[in-house]
Amino acid sequence: MRRLLTVCLAALLLSSCGGVPTAGVKPGATAVPDLPPMRRFPATAAPPPQRSNAEMARDFMDLSFSLESGRALPVLTRFEEPIHVRMTGVAPPTAAEDLGRLLARLRNEAGIDISSAPDGPAQITVEFLPRKVMQRLVPRAACFVAPRVGSWEAYRRAPRADLDWATLTHRDVAAIFIPNDTAPQEVRDCLHEELAQALGPLNDLYRLPDSVFNDDNIHTVLTGFDMLMLRVTYAPELRSGMTAPEVAARLPALLARLNPAGERGRAPLPDPTPRAYSEAIETALGPGTFAPRRRVAAREALDIAEARGWRDTRTGFAWLALGRLSLGHDAETAQIAFREAAAIYESRPELALQAAHADMQLAAFALSNGEAEEVILRANRSLPLAAAAENAALLSSLLMVKAEALDLVGRASEARQVRLDSLGWARYGFASDAEVRLRLMNIAALSPATRMRQK
Repeated sequence: MRRLLTVCLAALLLSSCGGVPTAGVKPGATAVPDLPPMRRFPATAAPPPQRSNAEMARDFMDLSFSLESGRALPVLTRFEEPIHVRMTGVAPPTAAEDLGRLLARLRNEAGIDISSAPDGPAQITVEFLPRKVMQRLVPRAACFVAPRVGSWEAYRRAPRADLDWATLTHRDVAAIFIPNDTAPQEVRDCLHEELAQALGPLNDLYRLPDSVFNDDNIHTVLTGFDMLMLRVTYAPELRSGMTAPEVAARLPALLARLNPAGERGRAPLPDPTPRAYSEAIETALGPGTFAPRRRVAAREALDIAEARGWRDTRTGFAWLALGRLSLGHDAETAQIAFREAAAIYESRPELALQAAHADMQLAAFALSNGEAEEVILRANRSLPLAAAAENAALLSSLLMVKAEALDLVGRASEARQVRLDSLGWARYGFASDAEVRLRLMNIAALSPATRMRQK
């Protein structure tokens, strides 16, 4: 399940992922150009995973034999026949192309026999429906997957026991439910995460630095690690019904065959993430909680991380969450939190994308202070990372702050081109043209030049 997070980490100074505050922005204070055509990322394969096979064997076991709730799964399950996928409901205009690209990647990178079935029966159905309809039943989900059903109506009528993944011995039918009134990027991200869980691992692990199987939502498209996990799941050495000891006995040779570059010694055992940390993060970032309690929960997650001596993605994410939740309440705490997150992320090469999210927030502070060169520096080093991760929301936000900084140093012509480029990506990254325009205006409002014009 892709969780609904009120912290939209690719965005800037927003009250939620679906809304943009307009306080302090006077109509007409910032010229908004006509919006260019939507930009899309080219089809590319993910780079191979960089961690050792010893680490990835442990990750595979933890991902494949537990649910997100912590419940153990008795056996490995997967589809044992060729898999067909169909879309139903009112699909967004970008969905068919994004699904086609994803299926091609799953065939080429994970070796899965999977294809689309627009008119025939399918093992996996992707149904699009309005967000408010979906969240009446599942309020904390941005999108989700369920076993043994092929439609929303079947899901609504199904006994809860039939929807329990732990009762499966193999997979034959599943349905994915995605809102059709959200950003094109969010639709694509849901396709990646939910189809991966429909096919393979059902758990999420906050400790993973390089995976969509992590509730931090930093990685939004399937990574090289994710493709390896799926390739292992569908390897001929494994089958549905195998127990954890049976799978664990086969993993070393299997990973050596599939990922020979990962054969480089053992790795230290990871410190498990206690349920208290996960619950604190969910309270801080999930829906239905008042702002003061969110900030308390973010600090609780941070306290757990620091007490356990973590200097990994979990501590960085707790700092990032605290920083975001402190915006508009305590700017000094927010800036300190983002700098702490950046320090952790920058110390570990595998957390480069996470560092780009921190850079976005720190660039916003620098823009507000008129520190144009720092804005440009942070944007320039993070833009390639956002593009490589296919994160149009983050990419467009970085381009917007860079454009304002270029204007501050008198590079007006370059600023116009960068701003125009940002809008093409924003049309894919955000939910509507109105949101794109308001986002541009709010980022422009951070600039001292805009504030001078408003006086």
